Amino acid sequence: MIAKLTGLIDEVGSDWAVIDVSGVGYLVFCSARTLGHLIPGEAASLVIETHVREDHIHLYGFFDQSERAWFRLLTTVQGVGAKVGLGILSVLSGDELVQAIAAADKATITRAPGVGPKLAARLLTELKDKVATIALGPAAGLGGAGGEGSASMGAVDSTTAEAVSALVNLGYSASHALTAVSAAAIKLGEGHRLEELIRAGLGELAPKNQGVRGHGA
Repeated sequence: MIAKLTGLIDEVGSDWAVIDVSGVGYLVFCSARTLGHLIPGEAASLVIETHVREDHIHLYGFFDQSERAWFRLLTTVQGVGAKVGLGILSVLSGDELVQAIAAADKATITRAPGVGPKLAARLLTELKDKVATIALGPAAGLGGAGGEGSASMGAVDSTTAEAVSALVNLGYSASHALTAVSAAAIKLGEGHRLEELIRAGLGELAPKNQGVRGHGA
């Protein structure tokens, strides 16, 4: 199983690249974001996800571990194959995905090729809890339960993480807390303090008391 390739970039296409490793050319499918880092004739190293099927073996290349982790997570959703997963990563960075999923921003998700309203809704629903755990990890008292690859997917900024942690400690679920704090941060704009963000987050949650859990839950 190929996990990494290092060599010279031989050719770059619309959604693929050929990397020459000691005279052997490997065809690797990539997002536009990764392809933007590849220059024909120059050396590069790509993290690889290998998909083995009955009729083919496909290699998917990523500039870093974070993008591969997102690819793996996105393709766990029904209807998101490798092509759609790469399309999403071509349009949205990991940070943008966290914010879009936390805010249930369907319009942002549908910017990706091959993602219609129904698939966007499924992505938002199925990944909401997973992204909350991945983004916050131990900061929200979740014990790093994001699973394999979660540590490499990055986290929200420290102020947001602390605000969400405070709401989680009050009994709100991680996904509700992340959604509320993300919405509050957008409304407050830049330069807000932690205390302001916590208060604004509680304001977002006020009409949603069904998201509160008892401390013993």
